[in-house]
Amino acid sequence: MNTRLILNYLSDLNENNNREWYHAHKAEYKAANAEFEELILALILRIGEFDSSVLHHEPKSLTFKLMRDTRFSHDKSPYNPAFRAHISSQGKLPVPVGYYLMVKPGDRSFLGGGLFADMFKDATAMVRDYIAKNDKEWENVIHDSEFQKYFTVQGASIKNVPSGYGREHPQAEYLKFKSWYLEYPIKDEELNDAESFITKAADLFQIMKPFNDYLNKALAGFRMPAR
Repeated sequence: MNTRLILNYLSDLNENNNREWYHAHKAEYKAANAEFEELILALILRIGEFDSSVLHHEPKSLTFKLMRDTRFSHDKSPYNPAFRAHISSQGKLPVPVGYYLMVKPGDRSFLGGGLFADMFKDATAMVRDYIAKNDKEWENVIHDSEFQKYFTVQGASIKNVPSGYGREHPQAEYLKFKSWYLEYPIKDEELNDAESFITKAADLFQIMKPFNDYLNKALAGFRMPAR
């Protein structure tokens, strides 16, 4: 698997972020995308060793398009020069949460997990309620020594503890969050050796799993809004 080809293509797209260049280099895109799907397949198989719920997915069903929605953005570049995938029991939808990979040149790649969806108010409410009622379990997950070596819980938050929750609650700071997610940065050089990267990513995803499991218990019964 040629991960260098992925980075080279994305770097070229970043420098030539226009539709003319993109369509003139469709062959390069297809080659890089095939390498990325091979990388995702390898990750699925490695993750499947500790989370068999992901094993039934085809890589192409877990990846995201390069095209950007520029309608409400000052940046009118038509493409996001990154290959992205979300690997979970139900595929690439944000819920249930799973294992996220973004490959973006310039040392902007990362491994992720957890709930990124600030826009889903019902999901936010469900997680807040679960943390409020299961604070000891939350404490055990986020203060696990292996977890703390690599991850810090991130997420947009509001200024005050939301109404309905005590300001003195042990997890008051986390109850302010609207999303709860993890990111682990990956340098370009780490992607040069595909097998080494896959091993590292799988190890980190395994450490992340109890965090994802906790959120998925909180989100049991959540339904994505109809479009």
